[in-house]
Amino acid sequence: MNPSRAILQKLGSVALFVLMQSLIKATTGHVPPGEVVFFRSFFALPVILLWLHLDGGLSSGLRTASPMGQFWRGLMGVTAMGLGFAALGLLPLPEATAIFYAAPILVVIFANMFLNERVGVFRLSAVAVGMVGVLIVLSPRLTAAADEGLGHAEALGAMLALMSAVFAALAQIFVRKLVATERAATIVLYFTITGTGLSLLTVFFGWVVPTPREAVYLILAGLAGGMGQGLLTSAYRYGDASLVAPFDYASMIFAVAIGYLVFAEVPTGTTIAGAAIVVAAGIAIILREHHLGLQRARQRKALTPGGQ
Repeated sequence: MNPSRAILQKLGSVALFVLMQSLIKATTGHVPPGEVVFFRSFFALPVILLWLHLDGGLSSGLRTASPMGQFWRGLMGVTAMGLGFAALGLLPLPEATAIFYAAPILVVIFANMFLNERVGVFRLSAVAVGMVGVLIVLSPRLTAAADEGLGHAEALGAMLALMSAVFAALAQIFVRKLVATERAATIVLYFTITGTGLSLLTVFFGWVVPTPREAVYLILAGLAGGMGQGLLTSAYRYGDASLVAPFDYASMIFAVAIGYLVFAEVPTGTTIAGAAIVVAAGIAIILREHHLGLQRARQRKALTPGGQ
């Protein structure tokens, strides 16, 4: 364990993912989301393959005990990416980021529904508080569209971002099932391969020829996504999830800075307030998961001869 290294790698991955989103946002007015997913997935592949090679696990990374599980995880993740990329073209970067924070909160609900995980009062309360925060972020867009007939594009963007969070949470449910038999590197590799293949099917919905600048942005987005994924996986090797996971929320700082400096976007007070509530709920859930994990570990140890 190396906590400092884990935190630095996690922050690096978060910064790279926000950079990736920013590059993609710069192309969304012209390049369709499905085509963006292709660039994001295809150009991440060389980075991931190189990472596996340097890690000494390229051949073993291709072996999977659950090909259909990998496919369904990939389908959920690709759908989340496509919806999220579409939302980025319609919303300010900080606002979209805040709505994406609904994903880890929704994971708690879906884990109870699909994995039969017991969810106590504390986590249910945190989920309820987190969803209130999401509604606070969503409310200005939905109210403007309903009351004034204005802001339909922004309202659509808000709903796309929320649906992206839903599918991202479903993807995490499949990841939870896969980690019982699969290496993290294998899951990452097959997700990227699935994303590349599935996104090609959207070519029939009207791909365009990117401008040279857009092509550079999209290639860099794919490379940034691949490097971010590698740093993310490595961070969890050097630090406990309870230490590393809360740094996901540093993405709001990066999103606000890039949104302001690059896209001239100033987050509203409502967005900041709602995001703060969601972040607080998310961190509470992470800490509770860590506490429950320690309890389960102690119980397992008590049941073994070595724990007597």
